[in-house]
Amino acid sequence: MAENIYSKGTRVWFEDKEHAWISAEVTSVTKGNDDVIKLVFVDDRGKEIVINTTAKDIRDGRGGLPPLRNPPLLETADDLATLSHLNEPSGVIYTYSGIVLIAVNPFPAFIQAYSARKRGELEPHLFAIAEDAYTAMAKEGMGQTIIAKFIMRYIASVNPPGSTTKSRTKFSVDESSEIERQILATNPILESFGNAKTTRNDNSSRFWQILFDGKPEIVGARIRTYLLERSRIVFQPTTERNYHIFYQLCAGAPLKERKDLGLDTDVTKFHYLRQGGPTSTPIAGVDDAEEFRATQQALSTVGISVEKQWAVFRLLAALLHLGNVKITPTRSECSIDEADPALILATRFLGVNMAEFKKWTVKKQITTRSEKIVTSLNAGQATVVRDSVAKFVYACLFEWLVAIVNESLAGEHGDAAERAEMFIGVLDIYGFEHFQKNSFEQFSINYANEKLQQEFNSHVFKLEQEEYMKEQINWTFIDFSDNQPCIDVIEGKLGVLALLDEESRLPSGSDASFLQKLNTQLLKPTNKNVFKKPRFGNSSFTIVHYALDVTYEVDGFLEKNRDTVPDEHMTLIATTKNPFLKEVLEAALGSVKAIDASHPGSPSPSDSGSGGSRRSSLIPDPGRSALVASSTSSNSKRPGAAIRKPTQGSIFKASLNTLMDTLSITNVHYIRCIKPNDAKKPWEFNPSQVLGQLRACGVLETIRISCAGYPSRWTYEEFAERYYMLVPSSDWQPMIQRLELKPLCSLILERTINDPDKYQNGLTKIFFRAGMLAALESLRSEKLNALATIIQKNMHRRMAMKRYNKLRAVTIQIQTWWRAIMAKRLVESMRRDHAAKLLQTQIRSFMQRSLFLQVRRSVIMFQSRLRGAQARRVYKESRFLHATVLLQSLFRGILYRRIYRGNSCKQLKLLRAEARSVSKFKEISYRLENKVVELTQTLQKRTEEKKTLQSQLAELEQQIQQWASKHEEADAKAKSLQTALQTAEAELSRRDELLKAKADVERRLEDATTAKAAEKEATIQKLMDEITAQAAQLQSQEKAFANGPLRNSEDVSVITTLKNEVSSLREQLNRANAYNALTRGVRDPPSSPTFAPALRSEANQPHGATLALPLANSHHQRRHSSAGVLLNPAEHRTSSDELMLGVKKSQAFNHRAASVAFDGDDSLRVRTNGLADARGYDDAAEEKIRLMQDIKRLDEDVLTGLIRGLKIPAPSTTNLAAMKEILFPANLISLVTNEMWKYGLISESERFLANVMETIQAHVMSFNGEDAIVPGIFWLSNVHEMFSFICVAESDMQQGIGPGEENAVREFDWDDYARLVTVVKHDLGSLEYNIYHTWMQETKKRLGKMVIPALIESQSLPGFTTSDGGGRLFNRLLNSNTQPAYSMDDILNLLNKLWKSLKSYYTEESVIQQVFTELLKLIGVTSFNDLLMRRNFSSWKRAMQIQYNITRLHEWCKSHDMPEGTLHFEHLQQAIKLLQLKKATPADIEIIYDVCWMLSPMQIQRMCTNYYVAEYESPISPEILRVVASRVQANDRNDHLLLSPETEDVSPFEPPYPREVSGLETYVPAYLNVSHLRRLAALVA
Repeated sequence: MAENIYSKGTRVWFEDKEHAWISAEVTSVTKGNDDVIKLVFVDDRGKEIVINTTAKDIRDGRGGLPPLRNPPLLETADDLATLSHLNEPSGVIYTYSGIVLIAVNPFPAFIQAYSARKRGELEPHLFAIAEDAYTAMAKEGMGQTIIAKFIMRYIASVNPPGSTTKSRTKFSVDESSEIERQILATNPILESFGNAKTTRNDNSSRFWQILFDGKPEIVGARIRTYLLERSRIVFQPTTERNYHIFYQLCAGAPLKERKDLGLDTDVTKFHYLRQGGPTSTPIAGVDDAEEFRATQQALSTVGISVEKQWAVFRLLAALLHLGNVKITPTRSECSIDEADPALILATRFLGVNMAEFKKWTVKKQITTRSEKIVTSLNAGQATVVRDSVAKFVYACLFEWLVAIVNESLAGEHGDAAERAEMFIGVLDIYGFEHFQKNSFEQFSINYANEKLQQEFNSHVFKLEQEEYMKEQINWTFIDFSDNQPCIDVIEGKLGVLALLDEESRLPSGSDASFLQKLNTQLLKPTNKNVFKKPRFGNSSFTIVHYALDVTYEVDGFLEKNRDTVPDEHMTLIATTKNPFLKEVLEAALGSVKAIDASHPGSPSPSDSGSGGSRRSSLIPDPGRSALVASSTSSNSKRPGAAIRKPTQGSIFKASLNTLMDTLSITNVHYIRCIKPNDAKKPWEFNPSQVLGQLRACGVLETIRISCAGYPSRWTYEEFAERYYMLVPSSDWQPMIQRLELKPLCSLILERTINDPDKYQNGLTKIFFRAGMLAALESLRSEKLNALATIIQKNMHRRMAMKRYNKLRAVTIQIQTWWRAIMAKRLVESMRRDHAAKLLQTQIRSFMQRSLFLQVRRSVIMFQSRLRGAQARRVYKESRFLHATVLLQSLFRGILYRRIYRGNSCKQLKLLRAEARSVSKFKEISYRLENKVVELTQTLQKRTEEKKTLQSQLAELEQQIQQWASKHEEADAKAKSLQTALQTAEAELSRRDELLKAKADVERRLEDATTAKAAEKEATIQKLMDEITAQAAQLQSQEKAFANGPLRNSEDVSVITTLKNEVSSLREQLNRANAYNALTRGVRDPPSSPTFAPALRSEANQPHGATLALPLANSHHQRRHSSAGVLLNPAEHRTSSDELMLGVKKSQAFNHRAASVAFDGDDSLRVRTNGLADARGYDDAAEEKIRLMQDIKRLDEDVLTGLIRGLKIPAPSTTNLAAMKEILFPANLISLVTNEMWKYGLISESERFLANVMETIQAHVMSFNGEDAIVPGIFWLSNVHEMFSFICVAESDMQQGIGPGEENAVREFDWDDYARLVTVVKHDLGSLEYNIYHTWMQETKKRLGKMVIPALIESQSLPGFTTSDGGGRLFNRLLNSNTQPAYSMDDILNLLNKLWKSLKSYYTEESVIQQVFTELLKLIGVTSFNDLLMRRNFSSWKRAMQIQYNITRLHEWCKSHDMPEGTLHFEHLQQAIKLLQLKKATPADIEIIYDVCWMLSPMQIQRMCTNYYVAEYESPISPEILRVVASRVQANDRNDHLLLSPETEDVSPFEPPYPREVSGLETYVPAYLNVSHLRRLAALVA
């Protein structure tokens, strides 16, 4: 089987100097004698390579054979551990290698795309690692500074996994907590003070950070410095820079402060900033001035005041001036000019004595037991002293800064460490370094990487063995190369660090003697593979690291390891006059004491005061390097005691060991950052450089460890689905149907792999040796090719048979056609003969008939001439007779017209005389009005009698029990009374019709229709007679009823109905009286701005007048009428004059500016629903006030019954509910509010409305998920109705019209009313905003969960389904197709539910547009971004499925009159087109750019790179991918990969315009148990 691995068509890799590795393909395989096999390869450049080998070498993997390329199935794998051939060229950027993420820098950041996603669901990315750690509360990621910064940003930008109040991702700083903002602010601070531009990176980190997390909400953080590169302060190699803060200060400081500090924008004027050369600064694309402002803002965020910031900057300026202090050499000494301006500025800013500083810079003091000796230093030694002071001060400043940041990040009360239960650490550790000249810094860095690589290897090995044990397979321990010998050489008892510390403590120690000791102690046979002496040069040594051999120059090793400041300078700095420098020193020295006091192997206490907390054992603290270690000696020296200052090497070793202890107790995630090119440009890839970094970072070692065991592992279902065809269908089909997957897989393996050692069967997986999957893929391809050949053979046979049958059928058809043609010709000949005979017959017949017709015409002509003469004679006689009759008729007409004209003149004179008698008719009308008034007075008396009847009824009800025996008799009488009452009701309705007829007569009277005057007068007289008769009849009936026997309960209900009808009759009569007065011009329409438009137009007629009210009276006007009825304030009227006076007074003095239009077309009238008051006006007002002052009952009815106990009508577009059935809660609440205002209950209404709004908001927010949609939309519409009512009130208020009532409880306070209207309007607007955001946020959450499964993952289109893991074969056989959690039907059902709810509850169109615009945008953006991040979904079949799903959304939008909604899917639509278009040539790419014009070049490049090639497709060639990548422009701010994410947070709500409130309904549903509110509504109605 192994010989078949290098078969024709197999793809392999060859090493290449330019590209590191280049692909090639086997073109021929020739077997010779003695088992020799000749392999011929052709690479991508067309070069032919020949290799001669044997089958044994192929089996054993020897003979210089090239590494195999993985099959297309595995080419796009997200994890290198799943590859069949694990080798160097298989590594892909942004893939996993087991537990390692291989990342590239720079890279785009997609926080929102990876939030709440499991690792492996999307493409490999550092955010997937961060999300995995955040969800599991694990430990740390390793990588470069940029990666650490983005992980910090990610962790501070996501919400806890179980959070339900917000989305999982915060998209703005405002959404983050204060501690999260401070955590993000630490990045620019520590980048500025701890990072610098190097030859590798513009941001080479020299610190590491650990984030604390609890519950899992961020409660605080802690930062620990780690090997700050102090030498960078005083020296920078070529093209490198000092720390960023110095350049930011020079570029960004204001002119005045820059002058005060003695700075300049030209950094070449400072020695500490110009050593990197002219190419070192500025950094391309970085604005130091802008970065300085960002640093200042970050310092303010962590709590450093502006004054303290400028104290920091003053100290930085002192260091820059200190570097400019000129040291002049002499023969054996050196000197410093006292007038040196740099010396003056440096000592002034440091607050030290200039003379003392100058003295101890050029001299040193040696202390012996008996005396102190002062000696001079040469220029080089003095420069070292000067630079050591600068490094010491900067290190103290950095230590102080870290302490301040830690204090800021310690939580609100400084108890972050105590509250923390879990933590996530981010270790930003430097990578392996190898330069032309490597010194102590590179040695320390590479030592740390050796320790981390050892931990990494052991961790990978441990995970690999745990997997084997979990699956219970037979295995042996994997041997892997351990780098412990290299570590022993560095940190052993006689290792490099020990010898370096020993030499550093000797006064006469030197770098040369240190190197001599190294060669003496370490150049031994046991260390020959680890420690080497270079061939050339006597100032260096070589250590063989795991990545490569590194040669270190010993020059400066001792000085950097000591890194001490002379005691004289320490004493001088300690006595500084600069209070800020004192604070810095105290913070730094205090931290050193704390570190020295703690056990070297135990975690150090936090700077934030969290040491000794109850969680000190749970949250480890790796400690930090003491950057001011040299200062400890000044406080610890005792007479006669030996001085042992801690060295940088010993401190670094202790901190590193503590770090290893921390890593050993945590769950580690690794990120290896790869730099693609030295030019630091995007979209440029240097393969050789990347390969070197992969080797240096240990990723290939991980691959080697994996290859030693069983690197490839598949589940039984995946293996059976992929390779079932390797056995006959008679074997696999019954096994699959019986779910015997393990036996099936064993059968496949037995028949395909002869060596049992090449695989192992675990509990859930099958483990394969390296290369086995490729062999199985080869067998699978051969089997499929053979099956394809069989299919082709049968298809060719079928096509040939089909062609033969087709030719035979065509031949038969042609024969049939020719026979038909010949038969047609024979028939045609016979038809011609028959036609000739028939033609002869017809001609002969025609000739005979023509002769006959000629004779007949002659006879007829003679007869017609004779008859014509006779007819002309008769016509002449009749014409003469007609003329005679016409003359007679004309003469008689003239005679009759003369008689008629005479009679008409007489009638005209009579009519003119009658027209002059109109005044008499007016007198008659006036008398009629008096009669109407008298009738009104009679009705008022009946009211009195009604009250008496009520009292009698009360007495009768008490005696009902005593008269039970007379029930049958009373029942009979009640029926007769009911018949009488029905007769009275019919007569009352007839009277109502007569009143309308009277109104019609009056209008005709005003139009002066004299012809109808007499008829009108007779009608009015007849009307009055009928009214009088009906009133008398009604009175007699009431008396008969009063004198009748006692009634039972049924009688009482009948009586109540009658009383209601009588009251309604009185009300209509009052309307008729008032309307009669108005139509005669006595009373003008009210001046209320809500007066009906119909009345306004009527008032503007010539016979109407307008009466303007003074402003003082207008304050007591109502906004609208409560019932549209004019009631006179006087109790009794005795004449028509008194009635007219009342009408006039009601216009000027009545507080109820009521609309009295008969048709009730008032803009804010209260419409009744059949509920009428049974008592008089005064009693109704008192009862209404009593009901409104009963706070407990009113709150119970409104808050509990109306709001919480409401049964919301189900939404429906086919059977819409009436508006009053939807908006009755708003109408009832507004009605109560209006009545309270009318009677002066301003404070009560304020309390009432506050409780109502609070209850509505709490009620709406009590719903979650999809259940919040219906109540949210229902109450949104009702609250907007209430808002519209308040807007009308505000409009009236601005015109000086208030709701006052003359029977008010207290005097109307206009100021309180104006304030209340303003406040309530604002609160209702806020409530409307909150309700909209509440249900809309729940809707977006629900929809956000549906979008990806329904639109991207679901496969509804048959014939184009694809398998992603579980295969179609198993699904087809077992009918167990696992569908996504949601389908397109779920999305459409949700949209339909929203649509029906919005329409059914009368929501405005602007709100509907706003809702669906936001939701459709969420669907389009989320699905597009997700598709970009899924590699295995970028196939043309998936595109067909998604296209089908989008089409359903398009149809929904068009069917709901929202065609513009489809624009939100345009990006996704074009991405789908891109997947379906051909991508074989550059011309195809041009077509793609034309068709997909909305996609950015970066998005197109991403889609082409991620395109998932099917087995029968050819992969996209690298040339095409390069053409696509060439379109991407670096630093193009408009070229974004992902669209701006649509969050679950709702966009700002744009409220619609207030509605036109036409009235307040008093409709109360029968099911509501709100008797108190129902009674109040009845009284108002």
